[in-house]
Amino acid sequence: MDTSLKIIFAGTPTFAAVALEALLQSSHQLVAVYTQPDKPSGRGLKVLPSPVKELALMYQLPVYQPISLKGSYEQETLANFKADVMVVAAYGMLLPAPVLTIPRLGCVNIHPSLLPRWRGAAPIQRSIFAGDTITGVTIMQMDQGLDTGPMLLQRQYVMDPDETSQTLHDNLAKVGAEALIQTLDLLAQSKLKKQIQDNSLATYANKITKEEALIDWEQPAIELEHQVRAFNPWPVAYTSWKGQSLRIWNARSIAKEHQASPRTILRADRNGIDVATGNGVLRLLQVQLPGKKAMSITDFYNARQHELKEGEKFI
Repeated sequence: MDTSLKIIFAGTPTFAAVALEALLQSSHQLVAVYTQPDKPSGRGLKVLPSPVKELALMYQLPVYQPISLKGSYEQETLANFKADVMVVAAYGMLLPAPVLTIPRLGCVNIHPSLLPRWRGAAPIQRSIFAGDTITGVTIMQMDQGLDTGPMLLQRQYVMDPDETSQTLHDNLAKVGAEALIQTLDLLAQSKLKKQIQDNSLATYANKITKEEALIDWEQPAIELEHQVRAFNPWPVAYTSWKGQSLRIWNARSIAKEHQASPRTILRADRNGIDVATGNGVLRLLQVQLPGKKAMSITDFYNARQHELKEGEKFI
């Protein structure tokens, strides 16, 4: 019995490239790779290929970059591959209903949460922001809804207490790649049982905005720590200090009672800057001033200690 599937892969960023790399090392056959059109990125706004395109070209795979999959020509092109399944991972483009049924076994998606929790655009950031301690990856059969399709396989991941969106992204990319190969192997042998999602348990991971990154010192310290970790590496939590924006890359909450009003500096030394919050203390550990690189609190304190006085406030 042939357990090798013919696969179309659709993805764009690094998260997807990790899955593509795993597919390349598997027994399955890649017949085409779809990715977003090249876009300007970085400070120089150079037009660069996506991580998925770079990897696909390295392995001499055919790469397609349509602006949309709505047209009949694009859908006929897809159909001509006669693929068994289309694997979608952070493609960045909605698949029209006709595309979902073109491959023999439909389309499957790697979603970085334990569905139905955190459907939507930013499951990694939202899980940290909400204070979740366990998350994972769901391999899902795609339908026309927003992450509403039947679940094929789930893998749990226990989050590190210091997990940031960057570290969680990297860890779930690996978990997702392993789960994908396992799913495809079982799919090829008709050994998978689809599990319908319980819509009553669904939560939504709305897109992250820069406005959400502003620290509200009235909030409890533990929630502010979650905010800092969730928004690292983007958009990065920030506050105002001495009339300029101060980005906070790393901070830790401390369950310590105080009588000071929120945003007051309680203590400052080379180990941290302790700031009063609505409940507890937030210790700043890595910060960044405009036009400067992110620096440890030790370096920041050494350079600015004459400006960091107890009783002063972040405004």
